[in-house]
Amino acid sequence: MLHSVIAAAAAVETKNPLIPEIYDIIWSSLCFLVILFFFWRVVLPKMKVLLDERSAAIEGNIAKAGAAQAEAEAAREEYTARLSEARAEAGKIRDQARLDALLIGTELKDAATADAARIHGQATAQIEAERQAAVVSLRAEVGSLAIDLASGVIGESLKDDAKAAGIVDRFLADLEAAESATPNGVTGGK
Repeated sequence: MLHSVIAAAAAVETKNPLIPEIYDIIWSSLCFLVILFFFWRVVLPKMKVLLDERSAAIEGNIAKAGAAQAEAEAAREEYTARLSEARAEAGKIRDQARLDALLIGTELKDAATADAARIHGQATAQIEAERQAAVVSLRAEVGSLAIDLASGVIGESLKDDAKAAGIVDRFLADLEAAESATPNGVTGGK
């Protein structure tokens, strides 16, 4: 019996525990092939479709992002162009406003100069008219005073005589000539 235990122990020792039995290898291979066939025919095509859809979605999103970026770039360029146009137009408006202001200022200055000249002319004409009126009035008064004085000296009335009026006019003309002959209208005196 000892021999049979030793023989059984020797038989057990010759078998490698790391190598499985043949029936385990066959059944494991058969299960592997069935699972492989199932994955190859069912799971792998579905996985491929899913990955293709996901890839298409990603590419679509990338295309949309590129289009959005191009649209944003175009909008930015349009904004920049409009801003440049607006600045140029604002500059033109400012220049036109300055030019208009200068023209209005010149027109107002010319109008003021014309008004001043007109007012000066009217004032000069009025002064001349008043001077003429004063000269006429003074001539009449001086003439009547001279005739009254001469009448008093002579003792006869000279008021109706045309000769007396001519004498008075000649006397006043001589006074005016003497006044214009002296500088500044000042007569010689003391």
